[in-house]
Amino acid sequence: MREIVLINITGVDRPGLTAAITGVLAQGGVNILDIGQAVIHDTLSFGILVEIPGTEQGQSVLKDILFKGYELDQQVRFTPVSEEDYQQWVGNQGKKRHIVTLLTRKVTAGQLQAVSSITAKYGLNIDHIDRLSGRMPLDTPADKGKGCIEFSVRGEAADPQALRAEFLSVAQELNVDIAFQEDSLFRRNRRLAVFDMDSTLIEAEVIDELAKAAGVGDKVSEITERAMAGELDFRASFKERLALLKGLDVGVLDSIGASLRLTEGAETLFAELKRLGYKTAILSGGFTYFAKQLQAKLGIDYVFANELEVIDGKVTGVAVEPIVDAQRKADLLKELAHKEGLRLEQTIAVGDGANDLPMLAIAGLGVAFRAKPLVKQSAKQAISTLGLDGVLYLLGFRDRDGQL
Repeated sequence: MREIVLINITGVDRPGLTAAITGVLAQGGVNILDIGQAVIHDTLSFGILVEIPGTEQGQSVLKDILFKGYELDQQVRFTPVSEEDYQQWVGNQGKKRHIVTLLTRKVTAGQLQAVSSITAKYGLNIDHIDRLSGRMPLDTPADKGKGCIEFSVRGEAADPQALRAEFLSVAQELNVDIAFQEDSLFRRNRRLAVFDMDSTLIEAEVIDELAKAAGVGDKVSEITERAMAGELDFRASFKERLALLKGLDVGVLDSIGASLRLTEGAETLFAELKRLGYKTAILSGGFTYFAKQLQAKLGIDYVFANELEVIDGKVTGVAVEPIVDAQRKADLLKELAHKEGLRLEQTIAVGDGANDLPMLAIAGLGVAFRAKPLVKQSAKQAISTLGLDGVLYLLGFRDRDGQL
């Protein structure tokens, strides 16, 4: 009579161990129903679910595994599984899967407890837990650390909206980011990434920097803040701010461009996206003059931004149509996807302001980056803790996969 048995083997990892164990199973004519192996700090955890035939060789296989484990200095545990339990397990394989990604400067037990408690509360079962970030030295400064833990979960969330809301609340409380996304075939098959520029790719709002040079910095920055928070219409506020720049000498543009700093992780992100075959684009309510500089620096494929009209060496303060506003960004994302022969599910959009929300909503992966509260709450995903290269973790990218 056949048996179904779960074999768990733990001990110090060593070359050839898996071959030795499966060699014993092969001699007993065993069928493999499931298998998994992980090594943490040179310690092996090896699980294998087997169907043992009712033959003479099969009946002795567990004893032989026990002897082999002793010989290899491994602990071996056997758990019988009924056919009824096995069939129920097989029947669960059609359930939806999701990925929960924890992003933090330093991973703590409290963070893992919070994430796992919420998933359990909403009826999701954790199948796998993986560390995507690299190994961190113990003395890494608090603001330089980079940690990412990925949970693969199975099941239907009892209340998806409440689940996301609770993740967001806990993320704010613990100063971490928690992403929740469906584990679909598109997750690792995205090929177009579009980005806002100001306060996303660079650590500034260029129009505010121009306003400082024009002597109207406080007035313009206040309007910018309200527009990015969604309190003002972007088109109207853009025209109002631009009008205040009338008469600004074009000579200040070069110095402002030279002073702009890339956001943390931007160079890493674009280098890896390029290596992975992605097309990239800037879709910005800022100005083409500065976006072109970023294009050259980061190797970006497309740039769509607003023209800064200059006549006789002076900024005119007049907005040039079409203005790249919220709807224009969403339309451009659709156009680029169509041009590249991609579905919207294969696109990524990243931005920080309210005028980015339409493109974040239609992208396969929409990420609010260091965004205002309204934008974080409305976007599918948000990253505020790590740098821009944290987007790679949401794609399942591991630090060891990189070439930087």
